[in-house]
Amino acid sequence: MNIYTNKKQWKLFLFVIAVIIGISSLTYTNILIKKLSVEERKKVELWAEGTKQLAIIDDPNQDFSFIVQVITNNETVPVILVDENNKINAFRNLDSIKSKDEKYLYRQLEKMKSANEPIEIILGKGHKNYIYYKDSTILTQLIYYPFLQLGVIALFILVSYFAFSYSRKSEQNQVWVGMSKETAHQLGTPISSLMAWHELIKQSDENVELVNEVEKDIKRLELITERFSKIGAAPYLKKSNIAVVINNAVNYIKTRTSDKIVFNLDFSPSDEIMVPVNSALFEWVIENICKNAVDSMNGRGNIDITLQDKTQVVYIDIKDSGKGIQKSKYKTIFQPGYTTKDRGWGLGLSLSKRIIEQNHSGKVFVKSSELNQGTIIRIVLKKNVR
Repeated sequence: MNIYTNKKQWKLFLFVIAVIIGISSLTYTNILIKKLSVEERKKVELWAEGTKQLAIIDDPNQDFSFIVQVITNNETVPVILVDENNKINAFRNLDSIKSKDEKYLYRQLEKMKSANEPIEIILGKGHKNYIYYKDSTILTQLIYYPFLQLGVIALFILVSYFAFSYSRKSEQNQVWVGMSKETAHQLGTPISSLMAWHELIKQSDENVELVNEVEKDIKRLELITERFSKIGAAPYLKKSNIAVVINNAVNYIKTRTSDKIVFNLDFSPSDEIMVPVNSALFEWVIENICKNAVDSMNGRGNIDITLQDKTQVVYIDIKDSGKGIQKSKYKTIFQPGYTTKDRGWGLGLSLSKRIIEQNHSGKVFVKSSELNQGTIIRIVLKKNVR
């Protein structure tokens, strides 16, 4: 199980938890809303009954304080009492200032008519009044509460995810830098020894060709050591002819790949396109991308490298005739640990992305790909890096 798989499982876990919390919250709140809505209906009906009893009292000496208390106890539900002609006789729990405006009252009445069925009050001599009402402020807030809660949960999960990702990336960076520095250190001793043996062989004047090949390999090891030692540090960028840098990397790869791999360059090393790069690291990027291209073609096919000089940037397209990449994997292939090979750590393209984006302020991505047709990897470099 690689790092990318763990990341996907973590995302799925967070999503499932969010869905469970969201559904539970909405379900429970919906139950509360229904219960509270019934209670408010009962409260309005009680208010209506109190109003009715108060209207039919004939004896002025009768104690009707309880009825008044029932009416005044409604301090939350907005209500409007109208007669048969839709004339407003009374209202309660509306904005005290705005209620002075008759138009405001009738606008509220229309809202109440569309919100709930009216409660009918039958008075004496066949007369009727109607009480209209709408949800209280508390009930209205409760309706929107689940959505606010979901937003808070989503924000919490988002922050947690980014915090986790940042922590994981920071840890990965430390591991990368530590491994690189240690590798460079470990390579130093055998290289020094090889250099000493190389000098002894040179003095014997035997097998000059062998001596030259050993010298090439030693220089190569020194270059690799230099590359590893620069991981984690801000490399020095020098204005260089990018055509020459790419050509050098391709020439090295050619000597270590099958003759059935054909490299086609649409430019010449004599073309002068100056770009600020760290040649040692950038050649490493070209090598990594080309090695992946060779693997995707199973040792047979074409690798076409094009170079476009724009006003502010340079485009470098590396096209292979391999098996292609699914569109859903365009970003995945640059994830640390992702690999389709039985052997390998899946770090080549991830390291290339790090070098291009962090060290050169550029971009590297899959420009296009077709299954069984090939892939184009594009590198974008700025001609001026601040």
